Amino acid sequence: MTPDHDDDDPRPRRFDPQLWRRLLVHVRPYRHLVLGLGVSGLGVACIDTALPLVTARLIDAASAGSGWGLLGTLGALYAGLLLVLATLAWGFIAMAGRLATGVGHDLRRQAFAALMAQSAAFFDHRPVGWLVSRITQDCNKICGLLPWLCLDLAWGTSLLTLIAAAMCWLDVRLAAVVFAIVPPLLAIGWLFQQWMLDSARAIRRANAKITSAFNEAIGGLRTTRALAREDENLAEFSALTDEMFGASMRNALQAAGYLPVVMSLGSLGAGLALWRGGVEVGHGLSLGVLVAFVQYTALFAQPIQDMARQLAQLQAAQAAAERVQSLLDAVPAVRSPARPAAPPADRVTHLAFDDVHFGYSDEAPVLRGCSFEVHQGETIALVGPTGGGKSTIVGLLARSHDVQRGAVRVDGVDVRELDLPWLQSRFGVVLQAPHLFSGTIADNIRYGRLDATDAEVAAAAARVCAAPFVEALPDGYATQVGEGGGRLSTGQRQLVSMARAVLADPSVLILDEATSSIDERTERAIQAGLEELLVGRMAVVIAHRLATIRNADRILVVDGGRIVEAGDHAALMARRGAYWRMVAADRLDA
Repeated sequence: MTPDHDDDDPRPRRFDPQLWRRLLVHVRPYRHLVLGLGVSGLGVACIDTALPLVTARLIDAASAGSGWGLLGTLGALYAGLLLVLATLAWGFIAMAGRLATGVGHDLRRQAFAALMAQSAAFFDHRPVGWLVSRITQDCNKICGLLPWLCLDLAWGTSLLTLIAAAMCWLDVRLAAVVFAIVPPLLAIGWLFQQWMLDSARAIRRANAKITSAFNEAIGGLRTTRALAREDENLAEFSALTDEMFGASMRNALQAAGYLPVVMSLGSLGAGLALWRGGVEVGHGLSLGVLVAFVQYTALFAQPIQDMARQLAQLQAAQAAAERVQSLLDAVPAVRSPARPAAPPADRVTHLAFDDVHFGYSDEAPVLRGCSFEVHQGETIALVGPTGGGKSTIVGLLARSHDVQRGAVRVDGVDVRELDLPWLQSRFGVVLQAPHLFSGTIADNIRYGRLDATDAEVAAAAARVCAAPFVEALPDGYATQVGEGGGRLSTGQRQLVSMARAVLADPSVLILDEATSSIDERTERAIQAGLEELLVGRMAVVIAHRLATIRNADRILVVDGGRIVEAGDHAALMARRGAYWRMVAADRLDA
């Protein structure tokens, strides 16, 4: 299937200096390297300017029949300049590498931190592959450009200035002939930058789609094979690669046309200098000065060519810069307040939904005026038809989203006034589809409490009846679970995720269909362990099995975004209302 994700925000067609000014903030910690690159560029420009002057002096000295002393001195000076040039080249290559590595490291770290700060809603329309392309390829594009851009700006502008001054000093009329190529160079650069920026953005968009589709195809490979849909998937992926091919070809052709035009204009300037200077030789212009002038003319086009190439790279990288900066600028929809309220207590003892209204979009409300309370040591169960709002309730409890009206309160304090990490660390959430991270079983159980000992890890596994299957494995708790826990069964992954929640010792346990992937015998054993675990703490359970629901202190029947019934199992059955009808219709598994 073609990946669905938000495309780039509309951007101005022209080069955006403000965008790059903001990105250059990430270069500030490495300003000593930028200064070093600038000094190196200036030094190289000085040597490049001096070499034709030394060459001109050598030619004129040889033509005048000067002695070997002067020729030897000039030759030694020329060799010395080349040695300094080589040293500077080694230095700026080393500094450019360090700058690219450092900026790339910082950009990726800050982009990852920005992703980790986002709320769940941020990821609803942004596939993993689309985000990965920003942190990898887009960051690489930027950090690979910045060092050489700094160097070429220092070298190119210095060299153009020095060459212009040297040519004017040698012969101002001949210099004016060469300078005639500058206006067309500027006009062509402006025109090409518009074309190349558009095609570069198209490449970035196509690349994000390809990365997203590839990630989704690998993750859903078993489903694809089960439905024999390989050919259709290949056709859809080929359409995305065709889009990438078209955009890449357009950008490559534009770049291929840009540099030859610049080079041709540079050659034209050299030809004009040679033609005009040849006429002047013998009429006040020496042969050495003409040779120097031709060298300067050829050299004059080189920084223009290099800066033109960097301009092309800059246009291509601007699309990447827009993506990275938009990620860095993304404001989390759910975040800690500027001045969080003091936590009421270390452990949560009371939860309250107070007339809560919520919808994932304005047009489709999910909850309509939900109100209930949960007290310390109390377990409530949420039941009801699919789409009624049960999972939304538990998401709002842990503040994955913020309510639109009403309030969710923890010990009387609105959750929006509390520090977000403090709040979320008080909740232990076990989802219907648990996620394990690459590593060992012990690593995954310890994920919520990194200082836990091996004995505590084993005890947590025992409390949710995960120990028997773990200890039966050849490597026990050192067993590698694979990416996403793929080496374990669904039920085993669920047990490990429950042990992880237990070890974190939360004030509130949220079990969202947590036992749906576990057989009934294992579920009964887990229930026995949870009875001890739930003493003194709160639990909110979503389940479709009577065995899980029956012993809850209260059962809330959620339908159409409202709580239509509340009470324990016996009271609700006696009422013969919505809950009784669900049981009678076998909509709750026995």
